[in-house]
Amino acid sequence: MTLAPATRAAPTPAPPSPSPGRAAHLRRRLAPYVFVAPFIALFVAFSVYPMLFTLRLSFTDWHGAGAARWVGWGNYTYLLGSSAFWSSLGNSAVLWLLIVPVQIVLALVVAVCLNNAKLRLRGLYRVSFLVPFVTPLVAVAQIWVVLFDQNYGAVNQVLSLVGLPDVGWLTTTTWAKPTLALLFIWKTTGFIVVILLSGLQSLDASIYEAAEIDGAGTLRKLWSLTIPLVRRTLAFAAVMQTLAVFQMFAEPFVVTDGGPYGSTTTAGFALYKHINQADLGTGAANSFLLVIVVAVLSLLFVRLLRTED
Repeated sequence: MTLAPATRAAPTPAPPSPSPGRAAHLRRRLAPYVFVAPFIALFVAFSVYPMLFTLRLSFTDWHGAGAARWVGWGNYTYLLGSSAFWSSLGNSAVLWLLIVPVQIVLALVVAVCLNNAKLRLRGLYRVSFLVPFVTPLVAVAQIWVVLFDQNYGAVNQVLSLVGLPDVGWLTTTTWAKPTLALLFIWKTTGFIVVILLSGLQSLDASIYEAAEIDGAGTLRKLWSLTIPLVRRTLAFAAVMQTLAVFQMFAEPFVVTDGGPYGSTTTAGFALYKHINQADLGTGAANSFLLVIVVAVLSLLFVRLLRTED
């Protein structure tokens, strides 16, 4: 009997190798994610995670050691029923009224003047307005303490030369807030001037030339052209200063230590007190309530000053 020859199995085909074109396309697709990956990692590690940790902490009673005890909404109800919390918000609101409207108007006037091409030494003036902003805040606050001291301050010395009585700039509830507001205005107005100046320099000069042909004066151009055209920039400046005022800490800490009688205990300074006393759960709840207040105010300013497209 004749046997049929054994058949050999066909070899398995090798998988196709990716073409150079597909590999290059894949690299181009992944390159943007690789470049932003370090930022995303740092953002998650130092922003998202601390925020979520603080949110969880606001529902606990924790003093920095041991296990955190869950208290639910207890920290929030305590703060909302605390006169000290509302007093700190009230102090910040008064400081906002003393600072932001005055500062926005002053910065707008200065920015319009510095934007004038006919003004000589414009660069020197711009630098001089920006110097207070880049000066360390603690150093400026110490200078304020020396200037406005009731017994040996330079301001009261000048008042005595013209026959006026001494004023307790830092020791009376009447003058402590205006003195802090003056410090804040002097320190940060240059920053707002730079912001508004950038908005003014982006405007088309032909608009003002047409207004001059129609006979518009300086005040008319300021009110009818400049302010409407930079309303977005004004809104941004108002939001930035609102954040800064409600977070104000170093000024009252160095100048008045929150006094006299708690009249300069701002929302930021009250938050520091909770942290300094290791009442971290209440401090976390205070910070989130402050975030809500500032967010509502910021949205309100943007709504009021937004432009109609």
